Amino acid sequence: MDRSLGSVVKLLTPKNEYTKEHLDFIESIPYRISSIVFAIKRFYKPTWGEDWLSHFSVDIVNGAKGHELKLDGRKLAGSYLRVGHDHINGGWRTFKLRQDFISADKVQMEDDITASVVVPRERIKGLPTEYSMFPSLKISQNCEWRLFQRPDDAIYPGFDSQTEDDLAGEQIFVSNFKPIYEEEMKDLSERVDFFEIFTDPMKKHMHRCLKEGGVNMCSAKPRIWHGEITKNPRYLQVRPDVARPRDKYLAQLGTRLYRKLPATDPCVFPVVSVIGGRRNNPPDEINGVKILPLCVFNPIHYQEIPELFIDYVCSVTGKSPSTTGAGSEGALTKGPFNAINATADLNNALVSMILTGYGGFSSAAGYIGPNYKVDHDISLLIPEVWCRMTPEERSPENLIKNGALEKLDDFEMDTPEGGKRTVLASRLGYRITDKFVSHYFGRIFDNPCAAINEEMLKPEVQSLEVFADGVDNLVEAERKSALNYFKDGTIKYACPLLKIILHVMAYGNYEGKPLDDPEIRTMFTRNAVLKSDWYKKRLVTKQQRDIVLGMRNIKALEDFLGRPGYQVEAARLGIHQRLVDAERELARVSSDSYLDDLVGTLGADPIVDDEV
Repeated sequence: MDRSLGSVVKLLTPKNEYTKEHLDFIESIPYRISSIVFAIKRFYKPTWGEDWLSHFSVDIVNGAKGHELKLDGRKLAGSYLRVGHDHINGGWRTFKLRQDFISADKVQMEDDITASVVVPRERIKGLPTEYSMFPSLKISQNCEWRLFQRPDDAIYPGFDSQTEDDLAGEQIFVSNFKPIYEEEMKDLSERVDFFEIFTDPMKKHMHRCLKEGGVNMCSAKPRIWHGEITKNPRYLQVRPDVARPRDKYLAQLGTRLYRKLPATDPCVFPVVSVIGGRRNNPPDEINGVKILPLCVFNPIHYQEIPELFIDYVCSVTGKSPSTTGAGSEGALTKGPFNAINATADLNNALVSMILTGYGGFSSAAGYIGPNYKVDHDISLLIPEVWCRMTPEERSPENLIKNGALEKLDDFEMDTPEGGKRTVLASRLGYRITDKFVSHYFGRIFDNPCAAINEEMLKPEVQSLEVFADGVDNLVEAERKSALNYFKDGTIKYACPLLKIILHVMAYGNYEGKPLDDPEIRTMFTRNAVLKSDWYKKRLVTKQQRDIVLGMRNIKALEDFLGRPGYQVEAARLGIHQRLVDAERELARVSSDSYLDDLVGTLGADPIVDDEV
């Protein structure tokens, strides 16, 4: 009984390094028994000594022992989590959570539109050791008040409590939900098997609608389109930290106390991990049009900077309920929304990732291989896994060293014509292994290797042909995306490292060298970037623009002070002091030392104004 619960879970989870005898022992234990073992371990107290059995019991039901375990007469309830759907009958794949599992409290900081800066770590006061491994840090700020949500699971009453709470509120904007009139709302509220499953906010909403009459909506009733339920219901959600400011305040207050920050100092939450989401889809056909497969990723992948930015440049997405098929969404998924050359954003993002040293992870949504439909179940699970890992455990180097990440290599396979073709699987980077699952998912599930099984870890096991086609489709989409930069001439605005990436994407090499050439890989290191002339030019450009901004600010303030009849207003607004501050700031950014202060920041992209 001296072992921790995590150690017991690990001991009873099959692993390659165990002996055959121990693996056979694990296999001989029925799942129902191992779950009881974990429950007993969770609640065991040292004061019990060896007399633990007397604390556990079951009721007698119809003269026979029941199946509900009790601790000192109290029922032990288990919690379960859905991880995708069964590929045979479409049923939910649900798995028991550890008895000591408590979901993390999360404060959503941003969604689609975010402003961010990169600063050297030492500029931010009071940071914990968690940030010590990053020489520079990114600070992000949300630019939205409402978030555009697609509540896929709200169709199941009671399942998506957040959506039901949001849609039960006032002043809500919804799209593609069925308009429900009073008579139908009355019918729905009287269906016990339907109504009683909802959370309290939606129940109250439906009762209120009955009293007020008119037309309204229900979270589990999307619009019917051409005789089918729409797959694209939407609503605008008030940002959680705005709707529930208490949560954000408590998070900030707790952090401030932990860091011992004075009330006058800002409490900053820099980015600590970068985990992008990617949507995958199996081969399909819609109205006679074939949908190419894109389901080659397992639950979590890691890519080094060159491979990561090949992905970012293309930003290919699989088919989703809100799209008509797979394809590129434009660089950094901003294609339809970007008013300037994509190279400016890509240059900034590339410099940011290299300066900070963040690992480029991604999680899968939609499908894992052609057989496992996971929707957003994995995406929602990742924060629970990540927050239970130490900074050292999140390190890609550590995960690779310990066998928790495995590298994918290019391979050859036969063609129908009898030849060979090379599948560029190395573009996918690294992916998690059973060691990662047993060690880190084991902090959440009783049986982690059943939740994330071998077929999910290695999608090629489900279908090698679909896997190879998916990689080929991905590489072809990347090639086409890169060629656009050569066709429209914007390649000239790409920084040297982005040029390398675009050449490899379009032509397979850069100056005759492949992407894995040691000389090329060295160029993507932080030290190489800091020493490069093109990075120094970014810093000089930043200084020049700050000087121009400072001069413009001073002129605007002086013009305001020079207006007749504005003396009282100038005093009220403190314009004289603002002018002093502006002159001081101009002197600071004009000094030679300012360039040294900019080292470790993004600088500024030297894009030409008349070419944007």
